[in-house]
Amino acid sequence: MKTICLYFEIHQITHLKRYRFFDIGTDHYYYDDYENERTINNIAEKSYMPALETLHKMIKENGKFFKVAFSLSGVGIEQLEMHAPQVLDKLQQLNETGCVEFLAEPYSHGLSSLTNEECFVEEVKKQCAKIKDYFGQTPKVIRNSSLIYSDDIGLQMQQMGFIGALTEGAKHVLGWKSPHYLYNCALTPKLKLLLRDITLSDDISLRFNNSSWDEYPLFADKYISKITALPEDEQVINLFMELSALGIAQPLSSNILEFLNALPAQAKAKGITFSTPSEICMKLKSVGELHVPDAISWADEERNLSCWLGNPMQREAFNKLYSIADRVRITNEPRIKQDWDYLQASNNFRFMSTKPSSVMFGRGIYDNAFDAFTNYMNILGDFISRVNSLYPEEIDNEELNSLLTTIRNQGEEIAIREKEIIRLQTKIEKMEQERVKDSEEKIAKKKTKKDKADPTAESERVLKALRVMT
Repeated sequence: MKTICLYFEIHQITHLKRYRFFDIGTDHYYYDDYENERTINNIAEKSYMPALETLHKMIKENGKFFKVAFSLSGVGIEQLEMHAPQVLDKLQQLNETGCVEFLAEPYSHGLSSLTNEECFVEEVKKQCAKIKDYFGQTPKVIRNSSLIYSDDIGLQMQQMGFIGALTEGAKHVLGWKSPHYLYNCALTPKLKLLLRDITLSDDISLRFNNSSWDEYPLFADKYISKITALPEDEQVINLFMELSALGIAQPLSSNILEFLNALPAQAKAKGITFSTPSEICMKLKSVGELHVPDAISWADEERNLSCWLGNPMQREAFNKLYSIADRVRITNEPRIKQDWDYLQASNNFRFMSTKPSSVMFGRGIYDNAFDAFTNYMNILGDFISRVNSLYPEEIDNEELNSLLTTIRNQGEEIAIREKEIIRLQTKIEKMEQERVKDSEEKIAKKKTKKDKADPTAESERVLKALRVMT
């Protein structure tokens, strides 16, 4: 039986403001508040809210049959908290249906997985804690920023305790293989891999409103028929896209939400189900390893890292940023931590891209790639100065490593103590339950014994009741 795994990304960058060279050292606030508020409100109104309303309606109409998954970046949640809390409220309503799964991802929606394992792990844990606080879910499945994945990254994901990961069904990785199966990481069979169906996903997110497309207009019955026509043993159809595709990339006037709303009924008629990523990982077996020695992503035709790290400007900014990663990790300064999250967001590097792209993307406040690079490096220069003021460059690697080792050991000790606390709490609860049970049994035995010792007790109670009545 075929099943559809429908997943949406929710992420919004914190836009940087115009920052001159002469601001370095004097201005430590880097953000364009007006642009952030304008952008979020626009997307919430035109995309997020109507799309989430439709998904909620689909769950109400189809019950447990329809299921959907989301991943929210931590910085995206912060933007929604400030400018569009109604989106988070709606997501909480969806969560209450029991038909929604929330996934893990790096808090910043950044590229730390490519260069600093400790930083990557810390980010994922921070985002998972945010998801737990909001929705009460502990993510079992992870997706990296823009579906970035490699064998080494997959191993890190499994070591963090995840059972599955989402990534791109890139043709140069799959070769003759189909994305419609469950695979596993080449370095560990414990991590299952769900691969995005590029064609079927892009039919909705990129081509739906394109009148020159040979399949235009696309209707739900036609779309489900394409899935039905796939070979019988190809059971997993992964449809992954940004939520903003519904309303922004594909305007509401295109009837994109009506199309989406019609999918469950058409799928049910063809015997096709909907499943969350964790359900698929737990129910289905992997058909084999997927070797991904070099990192892939869902970006551009190449499905690699070139849109973020494809030119010298991007690589210079990337290397400069992560050169201070270990120093940032050991600080407890909230402003430093927050700025670090915002500066890591992959969109900052995307704005510096000089490569042609088939997918239209905006540069925000910037005129061109060099403009984006210059502005970012000015801000980064000030940020690095602030970090170095806390932990000077003169601190040698040995001293820094010693501090990091101490922090790591403290974290492990805290984790052990937390497990011990949970174990003891469970033991206390069990003992309390047994005590209450024993107490109830003693009371019952005492009552039974009393009744047996006084055979006239019941008769007396009846006579007493009759006297009261008369």
